[in-house]
Amino acid sequence: MRACVATTVHHPEDARIMHRQIRALIDAGHEVTYVAPFTHFNVTPAMGIAAVDVAHRASLGRARGALRRGVRDADLLIVHDHRLLHALPYRRPPVVWDVREQVSPRQFARAGRRHQVVTSAVVPEATLVSPSPPPPGDTRVVHIGRLSGERGVSELIGLAERLVPHGVRMDLIGAAAPDVRPLLRDAQRVGLLDWFGYVPNRHALRMAEGALAGLSLADDTVRTLPTKIMDYMGRGLPVVTTPQGASLVENAGCGLVVPLDVDAVLNAVLDLKENPERRVRLGELGHAQARTRHHWPDHAAAFVSRAESWAGVPAHALAV
Repeated sequence: MRACVATTVHHPEDARIMHRQIRALIDAGHEVTYVAPFTHFNVTPAMGIAAVDVAHRASLGRARGALRRGVRDADLLIVHDHRLLHALPYRRPPVVWDVREQVSPRQFARAGRRHQVVTSAVVPEATLVSPSPPPPGDTRVVHIGRLSGERGVSELIGLAERLVPHGVRMDLIGAAAPDVRPLLRDAQRVGLLDWFGYVPNRHALRMAEGALAGLSLADDTVRTLPTKIMDYMGRGLPVVTTPQGASLVENAGCGLVVPLDVDAVLNAVLDLKENPERRVRLGELGHAQARTRHHWPDHAAAFVSRAESWAGVPAHALAV
């Protein structure tokens, strides 16, 4: 099978796209063409992938041109941003839209009449679970993922300042929205935190290991499930989350749910710092559930089988 995977919005090293779905297809012997904004993010395409560079948030015309190049001889097209459904070339294989954004019920239903629409209920969110992560420490907290106003940047910076007298450092691992970058640079310059910017997923997960807690903060406008919580669970970290992540955390019993308030988050972190046995227990509970339910290699074969079915090719039809 020859698959084309496309995004004009996400980082080419996006964990769900590159390190889970594309890697699963390649490991199963299929060929992949990847349409993504490589130049914009200064990324060199991975070995074994046919790359088509496209501008970040390209116009529909340019996106259509990139897709046209990407789907030549393809058996399947998987798109990861809704706008690409408006840039599909006339000649194309079956289309799958992997829903990664908030859309209206009307948009969802309309797309479902024309294409295969995939949600996390079909292709689950997952992570790479460490077999034996170190126990959580007591000197730093960590946040993995994109940083923006609605994802608690102001609260994270305020928390970092409040943690300094307690000997706890904050590591922020992820790209940031343009409007919050000056705030993060200023906080780093005065020594409140360490902001590492974008880090490839595998490295980010290793950097998180041994932290006191993994943080997941968001305001009420964010309604998507914070998949970073699975990352923390997979690395044996207790989780401190706002209500968006309550279902994951409460189901696993692996952390604390707090409002988006600096005092509340601070109290949760200090509670974990002062109770080493509790943070180890929470980390172990999260890790156990992540290994049972959220380890991507356990889901990869099912994803590949679905992709083959969507393309209408036999399951044994590997690329030649």
